[in-house]
Amino acid sequence: MASDESKPLLEVRNLRKYYPIRKGFQKRMVGYTKAVDGVSFVVPEGRTMGLVGESGCGKTTTARCILRAIEPDGGEVIFHDQQLGAVDVVSADKKTLHQLRRNMQMIFQDPYSSLNPRMTLLDIVGEPLVVNNVAKGRELEDRVAELLRLVGLRPEYMRRYPHAFSGGQRQRIGIARALALNPRLVVADEPVSALDVSIQAQTLNLLQDLQEQFHLSYIFVAHDLSVVEHVSDAVAVMYVGKLVETAETDEFYLHPRHPYTEALLSAVPRAEARVQKERIILTGEVPDPANPPSGCCFHPRCRYAEAICSQEEPSLREIEPGHFVACHFADELTLKGVA
Repeated sequence: MASDESKPLLEVRNLRKYYPIRKGFQKRMVGYTKAVDGVSFVVPEGRTMGLVGESGCGKTTTARCILRAIEPDGGEVIFHDQQLGAVDVVSADKKTLHQLRRNMQMIFQDPYSSLNPRMTLLDIVGEPLVVNNVAKGRELEDRVAELLRLVGLRPEYMRRYPHAFSGGQRQRIGIARALALNPRLVVADEPVSALDVSIQAQTLNLLQDLQEQFHLSYIFVAHDLSVVEHVSDAVAVMYVGKLVETAETDEFYLHPRHPYTEALLSAVPRAEARVQKERIILTGEVPDPANPPSGCCFHPRCRYAEAICSQEEPSLREIEPGHFVACHFADELTLKGVA
């Protein structure tokens, strides 16, 4: 992994996305589904932030709000652009946003539905270059050929259509498209979850090689903590639209400080057959983000919960340098990590 710990490239501050709930014949608004509720974190240059949590916790919505693929309802997303300086993506006008998006790209989860089946690889990978008036004609073909080589595909494939490729090859095409404009930030939305394990490893190694070669920063959205450990410099855990813990990767896996993180880590498979560990089975269901419980959202499922947990919502506080936790008892609990 890139080890540069220079100035932040991206600062997310109190990001919010609420979806209105409407009922009745007149579709009157009766409440909100809080998909993203006050999320804050920092992504330094050349580093990877892993964003993890159960399905429906809001991690993909967070990633898309950062790029304004979904319009956020509040908060700030400060991107430090080399030409424009520090710009708030949330409040940026259309012209500024167009300039910013050259430096902010996305790799989608499904390599089958994210590629237009009626377009050749030349059209798919070259589209960002055409739209931004970067290249055309012979120059465009040369640039697409270079990008295909970069991700391990043959340049002569550029005349073929997506149906001619496997899932792993299609994801490489998506990576090539994301890199077409030489971005500084790439948001990878579960880029290997639809791939076989062996192909996952190849794709992850490719992403790491590209990060070192081009000094890229990643936001890596996933639910597989084994994958996140392999690629991330820091990890942030979401639960019902909120961040509950964030820390450097080694600290996160060795010394979790939130009960939800401990439960997630207990499910990480171990290669050592002789190692016995206790699997923590969470009781109950994930709360409805349209009607979350009072106090800490996790308290109905937490085996350490006390009265205060149902009465007061814990704030995300720094208990050690770079280690933030939203738990009333983070200083008192001794939780099990993954060695």
